[in-house]
This record gives sequence, structure tokens and C-alpha cells, in this order.
Amino acid sequence: MKIPADGKLLRIFVGEADKWNGKPLYEEIVLLAKKEGLAGATALKGFMGFGCKSHMHTANLLRLSEDLPIIIEIVDSEDKINRFIPQLDKMVKEGLITLEKANVIMYRA
Repeated sequence: MKIPADGKLLRIFVGEADKWNGKPLYEEIVLLAKKEGLAGATALKGFMGFGCKSHMHTANLLRLSEDLPIIIEIVDSEDKINRFIPQLDKMVKEGLITLEKANVIMYRA
């Protein structure tokens, strides 16, 4: 799969407890990205963070949170990312989505 050197990085910030059709939202987004043929997607779990409501989420043992921050990163061409965003509009009820230019450098075996 070839990605132009000038690609796009899509970052989706959600909570670990967020759901879509009864399943974890981050899982559903990654699976949808794969189904739609995007170049790659990675879900990362944060150990501390807060959002627009300023509620602190932390993995601290004294304040064990069951809703840690999750960031899904997807890199692909601008066209493919732009076609994917409307699907996210339906899925992400509370969160943040950012889009930025990415200089893509591919390494393959």
C-alpha cells in the first residue's frame, strides 16, 4: 500500500469506557479503518489526562480509573482520511479529533 510522502495524520481522542454498538469505541474505529482499507491505525492508552469537563483520568493505584484516555492514530492520504471522517462524526459523541499534515517515510522489509 503506497501512501504519498505528503499524507495526513488523524488523531482521535476518546475515553476507554466509550462505546459504539455495545463494543469499545476505540476497537470499532480501528476495525472500521481496516475495513475501509486505510494504511494503518493504532490505539494508544494514556495513563493520565483530562478533557473538556476537566475530570482527571489516571492510572494511579490510589485513584484507579476505568475510563483512561485512548488516542487512535491513523495515517493515510488526504483523500482517504477525508472520506473516513464523516463515519467518525456518527461514532464519536464525546471526544476530540485532530487532523494534521504528515511527512510519511515508509520502511519495508
